[in-house]
Amino acid sequence: MKLPVYLYGHPVLRAENADLTSDYPELDKLIDDMYETMYASEGVGLAAPQIGRNIKLVVIDADPVGDNFEECKGVKLTFINPTVTVLDGDKVSRAEGCLSLPDLSENVSRVEHVRVDWLDRDFKPVSREFGGFLARIIQHECDHLSGKLYIDHISPIRKQLIRNKLNNIITGRIRPDYPVKYAPRKR
Repeated sequence: MKLPVYLYGHPVLRAENADLTSDYPELDKLIDDMYETMYASEGVGLAAPQIGRNIKLVVIDADPVGDNFEECKGVKLTFINPTVTVLDGDKVSRAEGCLSLPDLSENVSRVEHVRVDWLDRDFKPVSREFGGFLARIIQHECDHLSGKLYIDHISPIRKQLIRNKLNNIITGRIRPDYPVKYAPRKR
């Protein structure tokens, strides 16, 4: 089932996220719904806060960008309670977008080598290193689990320059072609 993507300004995107336990109700269905939502929205990753759930869960299917980034070919991952450790390497600046920030893209500096420790769908522990653009996707999605958005990594001047675009998202003037949930209106 396609779920609405919560957009910038909604408090769920900034809230604290809880560790996930194996007794979480209908977890397999939720994971499947997250993949379906991500595919319908033409994303390569989706974090649970983006669908209104404040739990530590991320789905990634990087294969659509595999033609441009070899390390992404055939990669489909489900992260439960992931922990990202930055490994060696310089930061590289690349454009990033986000389903929760439609019609917006900004250059973000990130390292290109990380280790992730997580639980898979069967709650078995996994630890693996990732590099290149795939490491960027993982960092971006896992940031959501800490209440961070990629725009938190841009300069204050850049943020000021995109303020009108951010306000257009908050006020519902941006209408993506996938189901969304806007921030509650202030009264």
